[in-house]
Formats: sequence, structure tokens, C-alpha cells
Amino acid sequence: MPERSARMLGGVCALSVLVALASCTPAIIPPGEMLPITVEGDVITELGGNPTLSPGLTFVGGVELSSSEPLFGAFSSIRFRDAQSFLGVFDTGYWIEGRLQRNAEGRISGLEAVRLAPLLDVSGRESPSKFLVDAESLALDGDRAFVGFEQRHRVVTYAPLADLGKALPSDPLAFPFDLDILHSNGGFESLVIAPKGSPIEGALVAITEKSFDENGNIYAAILGGPRAGQFRVRPRDNFEITDAAYLPDGDLLLLERRFSIATGVGMRLRRIEAVSILPDAVVDGEILFEANYRSQIDNMEGLDVLPEPDGSVRLIVVSDDNHSILQRTLMLEFRLAPQD
Repeated sequence: MPERSARMLGGVCALSVLVALASCTPAIIPPGEMLPITVEGDVITELGGNPTLSPGLTFVGGVELSSSEPLFGAFSSIRFRDAQSFLGVFDTGYWIEGRLQRNAEGRISGLEAVRLAPLLDVSGRESPSKFLVDAESLALDGDRAFVGFEQRHRVVTYAPLADLGKALPSDPLAFPFDLDILHSNGGFESLVIAPKGSPIEGALVAITEKSFDENGNIYAAILGGPRAGQFRVRPRDNFEITDAAYLPDGDLLLLERRFSIATGVGMRLRRIEAVSILPDAVVDGEILFEANYRSQIDNMEGLDVLPEPDGSVRLIVVSDDNHSILQRTLMLEFRLAPQD
């Protein structure tokens, strides 16, 4: 995970002023309040490149998102409250909420009703240090949200979501392993709640990005329920796990990304069978999708699923632009047909 700092945002803003002669001063959001912003969307109709898609998976469309508000960007995770409304976190320490806009063909065309708010500490104040609010993962449970942080590794709950700007964190959750072993920028990138019918139904599943045990497998944990404990995910091909979401049949879908100077950016979706996620297990699964820099992808970090009445599933994926002029905030949509 690239390092985040206020200097990066300041540098981008300074360059933007020189190039566009436009103000790039981030808004100040008082604790307890939310800031409405306008987000523009440029529609993407073709994925491009030569991606690998498994049978039943198709690209639907997407948008490149931008805003005149400098706080916008750095998307780390997204969760849908219903078919249109979403909640997300930025790794710069902010909430984002909004609704999808769709065109006449039902494809995503933009966002509306977008609002931002800072993640508050237990005293109801915004943290003075982004080191403390590097939010990377999100799971929703009624009127509370689980949020995972890296650098200072922890998972906490925030409530109430009904008054998001005033939501406060709990004490950190206990884990079955010492969090000091986690890579500073490879912590909890995925938080998901196991659905009804899963062998670990109702438990919170936490998966790290690139924190490896002595066998080279990735640390993960099952929190709560009769089968609480730790398990591992087998890494493949130098891809890193950036988010996860449960499919309606109970299988777990992993979003993974790869970046190197030699290969450029890559994106992958991997499916893990529900029955394999148990304490002490080492899990792996089939690859449903893989694309490289030739396709319309970027630093893809957030994933959620939207079940459809016909049994298919829409997969929504968002990217973290790192507040860099060299990267983009993308929202891409795929359709996964029901299995026979």
C-alpha cells in the first residue's frame, strides 16, 4: 500500500494551481457535520485491453469520478445499504456516502447526494494525525460499521450510522494473533460479515493485505461465533488483497491488485468457497477475472456486490487515486450470472 501523507495532497494541489490556476484548498468539516459535494462522472463503456473473464462474468460499464473538492479521492472500501445508496471510507480519514445514478440502459452514469465527514475519535474530535485514521476496510451491521485501519492496526465499530457525522468509535476488537506482526502498510484491507447459511454465519471476517506468516500465507481472522479463530489465505502471483465481499451463495469474492514498475497495475477477482473458511484453514480459489494496465483499471481497492432479482449479481469496484494526478477514481461494474 503506498504511503499517505498531507504532503502528497499539498503537492498535488500546488501543481493543480500552477496548471489550472484553480484553488485546491481542502474544505474544513467541523466535527459532527457533513459536507455536501458535487462529483462529476465520465462514462466508461468499454473495458479495453485483453482481460480474462470467467464464463458468466461480463463488464457492464463504469465511470471516472472527479470533484472540485480536494478531499475527494483515496477510496479504500465501499458498502451498499440498498441498490443505490452506499457508504465508504477514504484512507485519508473520511466517510463518504452517496447514491448511484444510472442511465436509461441501467448503467452507472454518476453519483448524487454525495457527502463527506471526518472519522472522529472517542472524544468526538477529528484526529490531528492521518497515521491514526488510515481507514482501509468497512463492514456494515445495522446501525453500526466495522472499520479496519492500518499503520496503527485495529478494527473498531462506529455508531450511530443514522447520524454519520457524529458516529464515534468503540474500543478495538480483540484478535487471535498479535497485531504487531502485521506489515505497517499491509493491514486489514477486508472486513466482511458471513451471511446466513455460511459455516461461520454472522462472524466478522478480517483479511490482511500483505502480512505473511512463516509459510508465506496471509493472516486472516474469524471474529465471533463458535468457530472464531485465525486462518490464512494463500497468495498468488504477487497480487495483494484489497477488499472482499460475500456472494449470495456464501462464497467469498476477493479483490486483488498488483503493481510494479515492470508489470504496471493489475486487478484480479478470486472466488473462495464458503465451506473452506474455517479456523486453521489455508484457503485458495478460482480466478474469475484478471486485467492489466491495458484495460480501464487503476489502483482498485473497494468491492461490493448487489444481488439482482434474476439471481445474477452486480459487482461494484472502486479505485484509490492516492490524490495523485497520475491516477484516477474509477467505479466499475460487472455482472456475474447465476451458476447452473
